[in-house]
Amino acid sequence: MASDLVSPQSPSAPPPPSERRYVAFDCETTGLNPERDGIISIGAIGVCHGEILLDDTCEAVLKTDYATPAMLVHGITLNESAAGIDEAAAVRAFLEYSKDAVFVGHHVGFDCRIVAAAARRHHLEHDRLRAIDTMRLALALETAGVLGGEPITGFELDDLCRRFDITMHDRHTASGDAYLTAQVFLRLHRLAVRAGLDPLDFAETDL
Repeated sequence: MASDLVSPQSPSAPPPPSERRYVAFDCETTGLNPERDGIISIGAIGVCHGEILLDDTCEAVLKTDYATPAMLVHGITLNESAAGIDEAAAVRAFLEYSKDAVFVGHHVGFDCRIVAAAARRHHLEHDRLRAIDTMRLALALETAGVLGGEPITGFELDDLCRRFDITMHDRHTASGDAYLTAQVFLRLHRLAVRAGLDPLDFAETDL
C-alpha cells in the first residue's frame, strides 16, 4: 500500500548528501590538551546544496586577559581578545548555530573535543558530535582511486589547497581556516558523490 512507503520528503528519510547542512569550522586554541587548554577563537561557515553559504557563518573571539604565544600566531591582539566574549557564551552560540548540522574540519577530532570539553565546563548540553575530517576523507578517496591525477604526497590543509588550486587567504585564523576547509570539503564532496559514495560514511561519531 502507498501509505506504507516513505516518501523522499518524509522527516524519517535522511536527506541526500547534497541537501544536508554541513558546518565547516575551526578553533584556534591556547594548546593541544582539550581538558586543560582554552579556545581563543571560533570560525564556522555553512555548506549545503553544493555551495558555500557566505551568509551562514559564525565567528567569535573569546575573552582573554593576557597575551599568549598562540594569540600572536593566530593574529589576535590583546585588545581584540579583551573585548571578546566569555567562553560559555561563545560555545553556547556555536552549538546553537550548528545544531543538526554535520561538522567538517581538518583534524576535526581535536576541534570537536575542545568544544565538548568547554561545553562540559559550563554545563551546556550538546549531542554526540558527527564530524567529517577532510584529511581522512581525502585519504579515503585517494585510496579508492577517486581523486585522480597524480598521487597526493601530503594531506595537510595546505597540501589539499594546493591540490585543488585554492588560494590560501587568512591562513591560521579560525574563520580563514574554516573557509579554506569548506572549499576543500566541497571539492571532496563532489568527487565522492560522483563516485557514488556518501561523505557521511566517513564521519567520526565517537567524539
